[in-house]
Amino acid sequence: MDTIAPLWLWIFFVCAVLAALFVDFVVLNKQGAHAVTVKEAVNWSIVWVLLSFAFNGLFWWAVYQDHGAELAYTKSMEFLTGYLIEKSLAVDNIFVFLMIFTFFAVPPAFQKRVLMIGIIGAIVLRTVMILLGAWLISQFHWVLYLFGAFLVLTGIKMWWAADKEPDLESNPALKLLRKIMPVGKHFDGEKFFTIENGKKIATPLFLVICLVALTDVIFAVDSIPAIFAITLDPFIVLTSNIFAILGLRAMYFLLAAVATKFHLLSYGLAVVLVFIGTKMLVVDVVKIPVLVSLGVVVAILAVTMVWSLKTAPRIQARQADASAG
Repeated sequence: MDTIAPLWLWIFFVCAVLAALFVDFVVLNKQGAHAVTVKEAVNWSIVWVLLSFAFNGLFWWAVYQDHGAELAYTKSMEFLTGYLIEKSLAVDNIFVFLMIFTFFAVPPAFQKRVLMIGIIGAIVLRTVMILLGAWLISQFHWVLYLFGAFLVLTGIKMWWAADKEPDLESNPALKLLRKIMPVGKHFDGEKFFTIENGKKIATPLFLVICLVALTDVIFAVDSIPAIFAITLDPFIVLTSNIFAILGLRAMYFLLAAVATKFHLLSYGLAVVLVFIGTKMLVVDVVKIPVLVSLGVVVAILAVTMVWSLKTAPRIQARQADASAG
């Protein structure tokens, strides 16, 4: 698993992530359970994005010192493209979180803790999967074609299911969890287990945690192959992925407030996955420059978001007319 990053940058990255988690999970946790406001979500989203860009600047400087400006520019663009792809795919992840929280009627004050635990799990899971994926690709080049085909099929499936309402009640994982353990009907603060009629049972919040963890696994399988189409350097794959995840909690509360306005975003993400998968399938025939990949992803997402904003008022008006009727 060859990487261009020097050892000191690996160490700096680990320390930076640990420091970020300390601030986000320890210092902010002292606030206790509370509903995160849109203003707070916007401020923290900006902080996480700026930190990601600052790290990319440091990465550029480290590569520049050892290999010159041209390679430094290429590698920093790979980080930026990978970060944007992972951040974009995280949006679909967030919509699933929103569906889970809505289904279980999780109070906004308790959602923060669930997301905190989910982020820690996602970081550990993705680190293991990225290192394993990098090793597989370094040993078996044909794995790239499997990743590419998987992404194309996933994109087609996402497009097909974009306008369909998911049915969480029929989810097999949820049915299995309810069979394995008794679950209460009411929350007990932020507790995962409580005592009812003298017996220890799980609270609905524990089911939510389990479903969020399952969602992390599913989306990691979808998103990690996508970034290997941009770069095979495990350092860039890992760092861009983790920095995209670190801001997930703030981005959730931000997008939860405007979710209905970006109703077409799933279609855009589906096209992105098909494009990235195709890029991976033709990697040995056509070399698509990183800058071109970045431009295509940005263009797809921009068109989707603008079109969503233009059509959202008409959809809301039709829903209002249907409710009135």
